[in-house]
Amino acid sequence: MLKLQLRGTWLVSDFVDGFIALAWLIILLVVLTLLQRRLHFETQALLLLVTRRVDVALALFSLLLLPGVLLHEIGHFITARLLGVQTGKFSLLPQALPDGRLRLGFVETANVDVLRDAIIGSAPLLTGSGFVIYASLVPLGLMTLWDGFARSDWIALVEMLMKLPDRPDFWLWFYLTFAVSSTMLPSASDRRSWLPIAIMAGIIIGLASLAGAGPWLISRLAPTINQILHSLTLVFGISACIHLILLIPFWAFRNLLMRVISTKVV
Repeated sequence: MLKLQLRGTWLVSDFVDGFIALAWLIILLVVLTLLQRRLHFETQALLLLVTRRVDVALALFSLLLLPGVLLHEIGHFITARLLGVQTGKFSLLPQALPDGRLRLGFVETANVDVLRDAIIGSAPLLTGSGFVIYASLVPLGLMTLWDGFARSDWIALVEMLMKLPDRPDFWLWFYLTFAVSSTMLPSASDRRSWLPIAIMAGIIIGLASLAGAGPWLISRLAPTINQILHSLTLVFGISACIHLILLIPFWAFRNLLMRVISTKVV
């Protein structure tokens, strides 16, 4: 009886922990998406004001994000090859789409089953997340700020923030982290197989629950799923902070420049 009670408590606790992590993940994903779109607009608008040419502004914008685009497309390419999927054209050249969006690069892959297609589509998020976590923990040393934040020692936190730029190659790694985090989110074409996979997973879990194996299946999957949710929450949180830090000066400089040259960008 004691064993059943402990097991049930663990399952409830794990479920609540996963639900909270999922809620934070969704919130940070929405925040990151909004910040990313706004920062991309501010960057393109600023480049357009400086160059006065749309083609040059878009070329410079694409060049700015090139490290992230390269990692994004290489993630697709390598994953497809590892899964035995044939690849076609590989491009890092920007291309304006009919709907007004800008495609920074692409990799052509053969039509395959939904499972492999979903894995290939998720590859940039996995490689990008790995890079962001590594850059944050090692070169940037952002996790050193957690001690001051956890202790609510705001003076120490400010002092650590001021010392971060003194780390070796800090600005290079900061730029690379921005470029990667700004291009790691899967595109609409990358996500085309996610819904069928989610439906299939829901059906499997539903059938397992009807067969009485639901608690066993959840107990095996929950720790892994929770770890993934926590990792992605950390990645999206760091990425959102970096975009916010850059957005403020870009927005201010763009508005100042529009006033100086009496030109407005919509």
